[in-house]
Amino acid sequence: MTDPTDTPEDQVSPKTAAALRAAMTRLFEGRPQRTDGRLTKENLYKEAQVSRATMNRAHAILAEWDAHLAVHGKTTPGEAKRDAAIADLKKRLTKKTQEYTLLEKKLKAAHTAIAALFHDNEALRQQLHKDTTTVVTPIRPRGRRS
Repeated sequence: MTDPTDTPEDQVSPKTAAALRAAMTRLFEGRPQRTDGRLTKENLYKEAQVSRATMNRAHAILAEWDAHLAVHGKTTPGEAKRDAAIADLKKRLTKKTQEYTLLEKKLKAAHTAIAALFHDNEALRQQLHKDTTTVVTPIRPRGRRS
């Protein structure tokens, strides 16, 4: 009986193991040559140009693959960069939306104030034209008191 803590042995040739490790490295570094770069086992065997069955016999390599994904996740460097850019853009959009909302409120307040002033001005003009007996007395400068 085998000890379950033993590292699984690869049942593939050294050349195949090297191809799988090189493919795994390229995928982890975000430099795929034959696939779209997603971190899937399908891309791993396609990147290494071996069959799925051959890849499945490389137990140690698959264990490394699974361990890496458990630690780092399935996000490639390019996807991480893209996600960071999206998060930054969302943050900037939120800030600009808040600024826009504040400016829109200020504009509405200014519009209301201007409309009220216009209405008051029109009322004063009508009153001035209606009341022809109104006499405006200029203010004279005061002289010195003795």
